[in-house]
Amino acid sequence: MRFLKVHGLGNDFVLVDAREEKDLPEDPEELRSLAVKVCHRNFGIGADGLVLIRHAGDADVYMQIINSDGSEAEMCGNAIRCAARYIYEKGQAGGSRLRIKTLAGIMVPEIISQNGRVTAVRVDMGEPALERRQIPMLGGPGRVVGEPLHWEDRTFKVTGVSMGNPHCVIFVPDIGEVPLSQWGPGIECHPAFPAKTNVEFVQVLNGGEVAMRVWERGAGPTLACGTGACAAVVACVLNGLTGRRVKVSLAAGHLLVEWDEDSNRVYMTGPAEFVFKGEYPCG
Repeated sequence: MRFLKVHGLGNDFVLVDAREEKDLPEDPEELRSLAVKVCHRNFGIGADGLVLIRHAGDADVYMQIINSDGSEAEMCGNAIRCAARYIYEKGQAGGSRLRIKTLAGIMVPEIISQNGRVTAVRVDMGEPALERRQIPMLGGPGRVVGEPLHWEDRTFKVTGVSMGNPHCVIFVPDIGEVPLSQWGPGIECHPAFPAKTNVEFVQVLNGGEVAMRVWERGAGPTLACGTGACAAVVACVLNGLTGRRVKVSLAAGHLLVEWDEDSNRVYMTGPAEFVFKGEYPCG
């Protein structure tokens, strides 16, 4: 299996063009097992997830994302930027705008280049889903904005957002003080979230910038999360903490997220980097 190691702000993936690899297992259980092995940082290549590029009749390609624990994700903002750059640089896009199908629907990345070199990718992430049942989260109808969530001996004020996948956003005074490995898995698997959830801890720096740490569903602590950054900005606006155009600072850099008031669509701009390529035995 030929692969390309890629990352978006340190959120890293093993990208495989399944259209060209005939030895990939077709059985879902075997594929999940392969993802776990490939993503292991000591006994495999090492990554937060395995990204497979497949044929799609109604889009340029279909992007399948399998987390490092073998679960499948609906969408990943950092992965889709890398996938978009890959397709673009293979000359398989009709222009700078692509249509990439995911389990969360068709996303539209746009390549930003300078002097013939890709410098960033801007993605139309679609409209956020804010109703409780859309996140999904248990409870009565309506939005979840600053709602108390009880876990063990603590109570968090949470805001729920779906960007095609579930997010629980928690505002804190200092993200450096967050015990991520303790709080993250507890909230990810909280009974209030029937499909589990991604967890974002957000520190508001000013009206146009926030800092964020993330515990990703199915992957654990990662250096960045594109859909999480989008959810964080939506949550900031809902709580009256920032404007609609926000710089989201992460461990390895930042993403620019814009929630357009007229269209209600969220746009995310950030880098997509290729690290190395190689071969991995599927047998």
